[in-house]
Amino acid sequence: MGTWNSRGLRGSTLEDFINRTNERYLEKGLALIQKIPTPITPVRIDKEHRHITLAYFEQQSTVDYIGAVQGIPVCFDAKECSSDTFPLQNIHEHQVTFMKNFEKQGGISFLLIYYSEKNILYYMRLKELLQYWKRSLNGGRKSFRFDELDREFFLTLSNGCFVPYLNTIQKDLDMRELSD
Repeated sequence: MGTWNSRGLRGSTLEDFINRTNERYLEKGLALIQKIPTPITPVRIDKEHRHITLAYFEQQSTVDYIGAVQGIPVCFDAKECSSDTFPLQNIHEHQVTFMKNFEKQGGISFLLIYYSEKNILYYMRLKELLQYWKRSLNGGRKSFRFDELDREFFLTLSNGCFVPYLNTIQKDLDMRELSD
């Protein structure tokens, strides 16, 4: 497929790489993951150039992606961070609620965070996100630092996929079994 360039991911490139990875997983019969479009209502349309120039969100979005991996329901959101500190304000309460409810139904929820300055991807389990979330609600830091992250969940490019999160889902499942 391709490699990451030295300047790192730019703009919607993370989303593009995830979409390509999802296409590859579908082709190989490994997973069916769909990008969830954010529902908008157009207010102004440039008919000459055929694009929306002004719109508003119809409702709060949930997560960026949802689907199934080998029969296991999966949902996740993709985030980018340009520093060593990730502000929790980049994650909305309704997203956390959705992910918690998704897991109550037997699914797996996580974030894929791209640290653009380091050109590193991280798979953040919901359990880990909730630790930081609760800490902030109890008056602690309203962010988490790169050095707080679990080294087991950094993603390494492999198998010709841009964002190879399937192995990390398996690691997540294995750790859940050990803690049960």
